[in-house]
Amino acid sequence: MSAGARPALARFARSAPRVAVLAVAALALAACGGGAEKTESPSATTSAPADGGAKPAAFPVTVEHKYGSTTIDKEPKTIVTLGLSDQDAVLALGFKPAGAVDWFKEKPYGKWPWAKDKWGSTQPQIVGERDEYNIEKIAALKPDLVIAQYSGMKKEQYDTLSKFTKVVAQPKEHPDYGAPWQLMTQRIGKALGKDAEAAKLITDIDARFEAVRAKHPEFAGKTLAVADSFEAGKYSAFTKTDPKAIFFSELGFKLKPEIDTLAKPGWNVAELSAEKLNVLDVDRLVWVTSSTEANDRIKAEPLYKKLKVNQEKRDLFVPYQDPDIGAAFSFNTVLSIPYAIDEIEPLLAAVK
Repeated sequence: MSAGARPALARFARSAPRVAVLAVAALALAACGGGAEKTESPSATTSAPADGGAKPAAFPVTVEHKYGSTTIDKEPKTIVTLGLSDQDAVLALGFKPAGAVDWFKEKPYGKWPWAKDKWGSTQPQIVGERDEYNIEKIAALKPDLVIAQYSGMKKEQYDTLSKFTKVVAQPKEHPDYGAPWQLMTQRIGKALGKDAEAAKLITDIDARFEAVRAKHPEFAGKTLAVADSFEAGKYSAFTKTDPKAIFFSELGFKLKPEIDTLAKPGWNVAELSAEKLNVLDVDRLVWVTSSTEANDRIKAEPLYKKLKVNQEKRDLFVPYQDPDIGAAFSFNTVLSIPYAIDEIEPLLAAVK
C-alpha cells in the first residue's frame, strides 16, 4: 500500500474536502428527474436486498445525525454509502450499496476477505475518495438513501445531497470519524428498517470480544498503543477515538491517555517526532505498516532502539494489507471485526 493510501485520518483535519456548488446541485436535481423514482431490477446501480427478498420493514423511521434528523418514508432500494466503512454494515444487513467511496485506493468490492462474499459479482460505482464526493456520480445513481456514518461530511455537502435524496449524516454525539462501531451499526440498521437485525449483529460481535477477554485476562493489565509511520522521522500514535485503538480496547487492553493529550483538537492521531517516541514505550505496541521497508526503517531508528518495548520484543509489526489485518481493524465493522480478531489474537498471545 502506498503512502497515498494511508488510512490514518489526521489529514482530514488539515484540508477541507471539495464541496458541491449550486450548479452541481442543479445538475443533481436534473439527473434525479426532480425527485421522481423508478423501480429497477437489481444491478450494479441498485441496492435490492442481497438476501433475495427481505421482508418490508415498518416505515417511516427518523434517524438523528449531526445536521438534524432525516425521516425515511419507505424501505430504500438504491443506497449509496459515503462513510469510509459504512458499506460493511449495509452488506451485513442484506443490502448491496449501489455506490461507495474509496478509502485505501482499492476497489472496495471483492478485495477485503470479510466482505468479498457479500458483494459477490456486484460492483458498486465509486463515487468519491474518502470524504471528497463526486456529486454528479451520486446523482446519476438516483439513490433514495445516502448513508455517511464513518465520515467527515460537511454541512454544505449534506445540504447539496439533501436536495435530491435522503441523507443520514454522521452521529452528532461524537467527533467526525469518532463514533463507535456499535452506534454506527445501530443508525444504519434504523435507516434500513433493520433495527432487530442490527442489534443482533452488535450482540454477536460483543460476544466475540467478551470471549477474547475471558480467554486472555492478562490483556486487561497491559497498556497498548497503535502507531504507524509513512515518512522517516515522523510517527503517528492513534487516539482513543480511532477505530484501531477502539478495537484493542475492546480486546481488553488499556490505552495510554497521554496520546490523546498530544493530539491536536479534532485529530485522531498524535504526531510524534523521533524524540517523542518514548510515549510509545507501553506493554504492547502495535505498528500498522505498509511495507517491510517501513518496518526496517522504524526498527533502525536509534531512539526507538532505546525503548524497552522494542528491546523486550513486545512490539508487533502488522501489515495493513496482504494479509489484510490492519485494514480489518481500521475498518472495525461488524463484518471486519471477526476477521481481525482471528488474525491478531494469536499474534498478541505470543508476546510475553
